[in-house]
Parts: sequence; structure tokens; C-alpha cells
Amino acid sequence: MTPKERRQIIEALLFASDVPLTFSRVKELIGEISIEEFSADLDALEQFYQQNQRAFGIARVAGGVQLSSHAEFSPWIRRFLRDRLRTRLSRSALETLAIIAYRQPLARSEIERIRGVDSEGVLGTLMERGLITIGGRATTVGRPLLYVTTQDFLRHFGLNSLDDLPKLRELQGLVEGDPQQVQMAFEEQTVENPTPQIEPEKPQSETVQSA
Repeated sequence: MTPKERRQIIEALLFASDVPLTFSRVKELIGEISIEEFSADLDALEQFYQQNQRAFGIARVAGGVQLSSHAEFSPWIRRFLRDRLRTRLSRSALETLAIIAYRQPLARSEIERIRGVDSEGVLGTLMERGLITIGGRATTVGRPLLYVTTQDFLRHFGLNSLDDLPKLRELQGLVEGDPQQVQMAFEEQTVENPTPQIEPEKPQSETVQSA
């Protein structure tokens, strides 16, 4: 197989895949390929797209790669996907998701302490959408369930890893409401509120079907 043929196959896989394409999956499908060759193929494809002024490029998302349209075309894409965008997350769901993303693993009681309201319904919605899942149980009294974000969360927000989450100072100007409550949601864990120890759940209880 020549490098050109390999790149064509990778490009076809990128077009066909509805999830980020990983090196391990490519190797499984096409056989002998090194990580260096895979990276070089992606660089060559990205350079080709740029030189030919394509409306899309290759984005690193959720530990893999996928084709992604450029930001300047978002108004037209929003029009095209208008009906789907109406089902976007509510403000309460986004608030809960942000709390979990920055402080995970987190029990429901801690989420409700920060938000000040019952969060059972919102947590159910986020689990149905596949954005959060059960990451285990705390070893504290009652062994409460602990919520964590999923790979679909990274995909949904175009993140390669949790390290790509914006810092609090970048969010404060975007979030309405009580600044002190926002600070509570995103502050680092304190000695009085340490990260809970986790006891892993059984595999079947961790599986969440995406909506």
C-alpha cells in the first residue's frame, strides 16, 4: 500500500465515521501503520484541505480525530440544523454539567449543595444524552454514586481532553447569576472538601446509552 492509497483510506474513514477516529481503530482496519505514519498522513490531508481552501479541516477531539467545518461557516450550519439545535441543553443542564466537568467525580448531594436545588431530573437528562455516567461509588457513609463526564461530553464540546476545559477566569464573563456561586462550582477542591475516594462500579452499571 502506498502512502497516497493509505491517506485516501484514512480520509474515507474520516468521512464515514460518526465518532472521533483513533489510531488504534485505523491500525485495526488497515493493518501495518505506525503512529508516525498516521500523524504524517493527517498532516498531509490537513495541508491539502488548507491549500484547496476546503470548508473543513481535521480536529483533535476526545482522543481521536474527525472532520470539522470551519467556524466561519457556523451560521449556515446552524440554519441547516435549526430543528436539532432546538433540543440543545437547558441552562440548568449546562450548569450541572459544568459543575461535574470541573469537580468530578461528584455525588448528587454535592451537586445540589452547589446549585441549591434538586438535581435528579437534570442528572437524568444528562445521562440520557450520554454526557455523564456513573464513575463509581464514594467510600463515605451511604456509598453515594459519583458522576463523571463521558467521551461523548468531549465530542459534544469539541474537546480533546478535560485539560482543554477553559479556566474559570475565562468563564466568569460568560456566566450570568451569582458570581460567588459560580466560584463555588469551579474552585479547586479544598482540604475541608477533598476529592472522594472511589469504589469502582460493576461494568454493567456504568453503561449509558446515548439518546
